[in-house]
Amino acid sequence: MIRRDFSERDIHMALDGELPGDERAAYDAWLDANPEMKARSARFTADRTALRAAFAGVLDETVPVRLRKVVFGETPVKAAASRSRWWLAAAAAVLVVAGGVGGYFAGADGIGQESPAEDRLAEQAIAAHVVFATEKRHAVEVPASDKDHLQTWLSNRVGLKLVAPDLTANGFQLIGGRLLPAGESKAAMLLYEDDKGERISLFVTAESAENAKGTYASAQDGPQAVYWLDKGYGCAVVGTLPREQLAAVAKSAYGQLLAGLAS
Repeated sequence: MIRRDFSERDIHMALDGELPGDERAAYDAWLDANPEMKARSARFTADRTALRAAFAGVLDETVPVRLRKVVFGETPVKAAASRSRWWLAAAAAVLVVAGGVGGYFAGADGIGQESPAEDRLAEQAIAAHVVFATEKRHAVEVPASDKDHLQTWLSNRVGLKLVAPDLTANGFQLIGGRLLPAGESKAAMLLYEDDKGERISLFVTAESAENAKGTYASAQDGPQAVYWLDKGYGCAVVGTLPREQLAAVAKSAYGQLLAGLAS
């Protein structure tokens, strides 16, 4: 089996069918060992599916004569440049719509593309949830029974005053939490569970990026993250709940986190 270091470029090669066959087994093993990259691969796959669906009605259409003339240089340069700008604008609009299905975000104040900080935050939160939310005996490092120590410990490690939100009104009880790496910094993960065994997680890190909020899904049938970056927090609530329910939980957690920061 071929062994080498893989990167995001290899994810694109695999999706495009350009990854050498003798590297596939090592690539799949690399994905399994890197939940964040596996989530990113799932997101790219969802993006591709959404784009194909968005263009399904036109992909097999005959290319219009006027566009064929542009491609083969039969149209004056000035006219071609003007038409090209119009097409790029239209294509950008389609990409924003398709992106909303496949892993970009629709914030409460509008629609746009994720910045790298938001992208990274959501992917890290989903990757952590996938790994630890299914654990039975080792899901957390500090249990909810030692809540005061949990809050103090994570606050000191992350560098933010962290108060574990009370989500009982939303049907969830705190199980506990753990400390996680988050790029070059650290993140706190708080895990909650309802009476049916459904789990959600709260991923919090110090983040200096500009304010933002929205939703993110690494795959259409996988966990979603409702996230925000505000007042020094980077935070994401992750779960497989219906989007409206997950958004309600995130709103409650958001308010309590900010109140704890100000206290």
